[in-house]
Amino acid sequence: MEYRRAKVAGGTYFFTVVTQKRQKILCLPKNVSLLKDAFGYVMQKHPFIIDAIVILPDHLQHFSYFLLLK
Repeated sequence: MEYRRAKVAGGTYFFTVVTQKRQKILCLPKNVSLLKDAFGYVMQKHPFIIDAIVILPDHLQHFSYFLLLK
């Protein structure tokens, strides 16, 4: 699948990401820590601001951010 998106400064993006087979793995403390580390790593490479995120046991719901272009 080819994914295309416009990179516009100040753009807002909304996502819903579901775990494989809706496994309830995102509520485990270890996995929450891994998510935080992953977001931090990506934010260093591609700066953005997290506006809102809801972490549920089997998905991230309505994750949104504003893209900040260098």
